[in-house]
Amino acid sequence: MTTEGKIYLYPVWLRIWHALNALGILVLIYTGLNMQFAKPGFELIRFDLAVTLHNYAGIIVSISYLMFFIGNMITSNKKFYRIKPKGLRKRLFKQARYYVYGMFKNEAPPYPISEKRKFNPIQKYTYVAVMYLLVPVIIITGIALLFPELIIEEAYNMSGIFLTALLHAIIGFFISIFLIIHLYFATIGKKPTSNFKSIVTGWH
Repeated sequence: MTTEGKIYLYPVWLRIWHALNALGILVLIYTGLNMQFAKPGFELIRFDLAVTLHNYAGIIVSISYLMFFIGNMITSNKKFYRIKPKGLRKRLFKQARYYVYGMFKNEAPPYPISEKRKFNPIQKYTYVAVMYLLVPVIIITGIALLFPELIIEEAYNMSGIFLTALLHAIIGFFISIFLIIHLYFATIGKKPTSNFKSIVTGWH
């Protein structure tokens, strides 16, 4: 849907999911860091409170992910995540060149947003990897750590709980890096606040 040069890209359900997911992940990162690095005499917040908040935030993010997954299955939003391997390398290179050179020379974006294209090639494949690979893994390992009786006792002569916790922490690290990059690229628009305004109003 378009009107007066604007495109309606973010329906209400997607904006609700985005808000829940963003808040939940921020709480998970904050509490996760506290749980990882807390030691006697140094805690960002009480350890037991960090664990409780982490668990509740994880449940909220898991439920919101289910909203995202179902929403992408039954609405037109799924078209933005379709994989198109043909010519992928060329498209990725073209977009990468724009990020490292073109945008600093005020060149036009090679893949501008339209009704048919919400993401440029780098965004699309990064989002697909995060939303359909990393997030499911961190949810599954999080559920396993919440109910450790589900985890096998030993794998490769190592504690199953330790390996699960290690995988959970590694994926959490990558999602944290993604969030930082995501926030930076969100400032790349007509104005630094344009994309943030779009996710609030729904209109790009």
